Amino acid sequence: MVTVFVGELMTQKLETIGSLSSAQEASKKMRDNNVSSLVVIDDNNNKPTGIVTERDLVRKVGVNDTSRSNSSNSMLIKNIMSSSPLVTIDARLSIEAAADVMIQNKVRHLLVVENNDINRPLGIVTPTDFVAYLKENLNVNEANARILESLKGQEEEENVVEELEQEGKLKKNSQKGGQEYEDEEPRQG
Repeated sequence: MVTVFVGELMTQKLETIGSLSSAQEASKKMRDNNVSSLVVIDDNNNKPTGIVTERDLVRKVGVNDTSRSNSSNSMLIKNIMSSSPLVTIDARLSIEAAADVMIQNKVRHLLVVENNDINRPLGIVTPTDFVAYLKENLNVNEANARILESLKGQEEEENVVEELEQEGKLKKNSQKGGQEYEDEEPRQG
């Protein structure tokens, strides 16, 4: 199997916003640039400090934007971003490693960096990147065919998964996925 690296999967279009910018400015920038997240840059040292996402804006601004003191004009990005500390991944790691980091840290956006240096951001990896990769590379090989066949008869599913795990064609406990995190609040949108 060919290893695909994060640097090949990532989106290079990296939009940023200052930590002292307003939620309204972030919303406009996301809309204008057609992105779902912005890398937050510390206004004092010009270093990435977090990521603000559409989800952050909806959960922390949209639902609370009822009074002038909580309006999207006055809420600062540094107070609504939910990614502290910033979760990063090196561009030379595999996409499997990126998925593991996302699951372990309960995040949906990873800042891709060069040589594990947060000051050298290269891009971002999001679930959309994974979906695009799967769409482009999904082929119905023997393992996929057996899994799809098992879905027709749910009682056979566990047997097929166990067989594939024993044959080394599927990672152990792969069907668990992110189920254990479904009811938890994400740290980063």
